[in-house]
Amino acid sequence: MKPPRRFGVRTIATLLGIRIAYRLGSHLAPGPTVAHAARVFQTPLPSSRERAAHAAASTSAGEEPLDMGGRAIATYVWGDPATQPYILFVHGWSSMGLRWESWVPQVLANGWAAVAFDQPGHGRSGGTLCTLPDFASTVAAVARHYGDPEGVVAHSLGGAAVALALEDGWTTKRVVLIAAAADVQGATRRFARFVRLAERLRPKLHDVLAERTGVLIDDLHIARHAPKRTQPVLVVHDRDDPEVPFEEAAMYMKLWPGARLMETEGLGHRAVVDDQAVRKAALEFLSST
Repeated sequence: MKPPRRFGVRTIATLLGIRIAYRLGSHLAPGPTVAHAARVFQTPLPSSRERAAHAAASTSAGEEPLDMGGRAIATYVWGDPATQPYILFVHGWSSMGLRWESWVPQVLANGWAAVAFDQPGHGRSGGTLCTLPDFASTVAAVARHYGDPEGVVAHSLGGAAVALALEDGWTTKRVVLIAAAADVQGATRRFARFVRLAERLRPKLHDVLAERTGVLIDDLHIARHAPKRTQPVLVVHDRDDPEVPFEEAAMYMKLWPGARLMETEGLGHRAVVDDQAVRKAALEFLSST
């Protein structure tokens, strides 16, 4: 759950109501309050589905739903990944696969195909709840389905998912991580502060999340995964990112062997994905040998 970027009167009133409810609930009814917070934390914003429906009406992609554990995952294909090297694109929280379509003309011009997809509970995929373990398992399943990609470009929570999912039955030559998350505990801390869930209840929130996914939160930190990676990686992060602190880029630089950094300013968390200089640097990095 991310803080709204525009605060109208109705939004402020709703936010105040949520914070009062969580503040009181943390003391009077901690169990139900944690359960509710866990559901909110795992539920993508409805705008993901709305934007995906709108984008799908005009996309140039071929569409292929994949059955993954009884859940339909929407995938989008440009070119032919069966006969061409392809780039796998991984979106972030409350986003969608078609947000990468602006990258496609240059990807195709390089002789690559492209594959993107909607994570569970996002875009046009099935499901309602989704967290980092779901992100990671879906990345691995899509990559195994289409075969090893030539390169991967991932944003935000998708970046953390790639760091976790690599070598789970697939691999790639190069990775670009844009505004990538690194520390799930940092994310739950920011979430708890935003909704005013008591800090003493955050470990119980972690327990509820682990009960559904079967993965302990400490096992999701990229410190457990990045040092094992051998692929060259370009880490792109904006100094002014309000959602994933720049310090998390520093974690990748420290932990992923040979990582390179592209630092931007004034682009924030989302505009950095669409910046022409970022796209150019990313595609040049993926092309290098």
